[in-house]
Amino acid sequence: MVYTDLNKQMSSSLNHNNHNQLKLLIIDTDEKLRRRLVDFLSPLQIEILEGAKISEIMKQNQVRNNVLVLAITTPDEKRIQYLRQLKKSIPRMSIVILASPFVSSQLLKSLEDGTIDYICSRNNLASIYSAVKAEISRRLLKQENEYYLKNLTKLKLEHSRHIRKMLELEEIYDTTVENLMTALDLRDVETFGHSRTVSKYSQILAEILGIKNQTILDNIRKGALLHDIGKIAIPDSILKKPGQLTAEEWEKIKLHPVLGFGLIKEMKLLKEVGNIILYHHEKYDGSGYPRGLKNDDIPLEARIFALADALDAITSHRPYRPEKGFLMAREEILKYSGSQFDPLVVKAFSAVEIEHWERIRYETTKLLPSFEEYQQLLKNKSSS
Repeated sequence: MVYTDLNKQMSSSLNHNNHNQLKLLIIDTDEKLRRRLVDFLSPLQIEILEGAKISEIMKQNQVRNNVLVLAITTPDEKRIQYLRQLKKSIPRMSIVILASPFVSSQLLKSLEDGTIDYICSRNNLASIYSAVKAEISRRLLKQENEYYLKNLTKLKLEHSRHIRKMLELEEIYDTTVENLMTALDLRDVETFGHSRTVSKYSQILAEILGIKNQTILDNIRKGALLHDIGKIAIPDSILKKPGQLTAEEWEKIKLHPVLGFGLIKEMKLLKEVGNIILYHHEKYDGSGYPRGLKNDDIPLEARIFALADALDAITSHRPYRPEKGFLMAREEILKYSGSQFDPLVVKAFSAVEIEHWERIRYETTKLLPSFEEYQQLLKNKSSS
């Protein structure tokens, strides 16, 4: 009697073919007992092969290394040796011995050395059923583990490729942001080299103020790079006007934080980036724009950037005035502590030696062309 439809769970989850499916061999010379066991074990939904001798079953059927053998016999040394050789040739074969209590005590050594896997009472059907079911469950779990282990390397490789791709995209994104802001700097004489410098200043100040999360620090860097992106929407006639702006023109200039935030909000950038773009012209005393926020209502990253922005503006060349030194910049920043700047951020700035801020600026701008070279670039661009 043969019961097909072997273990649907293993077949579906592991996609094995018929030759690799788990089979149960019931071996005993007592045909009546074999039939009784077949009927009793049939609910396990495993293919059952039954016969008087193991060799006959093995010869007539294609049973491989995942065969579960239920041997019903009174084993002697010759039989144990045969089972030992069988186990050696088919390592995955599981052997359940049905024996009387007297014989069972003689099989403990074979159980310990792994020749047999279970010992059950010959007439205890519930015990036999439990042993076979436990072995089927163990096999399923083992084969599932093997399946996942087999694919683990593949999954790791795929994960590594995803990580590399993510890093590549992040690098492309950062390069695009920097190139975009460099292009904007080239458009506006007054912000030449500005974005890269203030992004570095902002990161340093954030770290001094206790921000250690690398993601937040990176978002502050990105926000600083993108802070003036709204100026893309400001006409050149206003942005590059050599003389004093009219009140109407100044109102248009003051729109650039909102315009910039509108440009990037659909990119789903994190809050620190948006806060810097939208609030970088707010002042601590509430006299800034666009919303006139005051004190701690201004996000910390925007308060940090406001000082970094002013530091670079004071120490940078402008067409209408020469740059000032960092000592004078510090005096000016201290003068406006509590009005334009957050006193806490001013304190963090003052905790750093002037020489360090000078070195940061030099390291950030040393690869940029000189102001005269930059003006020549503009002339070449306009004439091309």
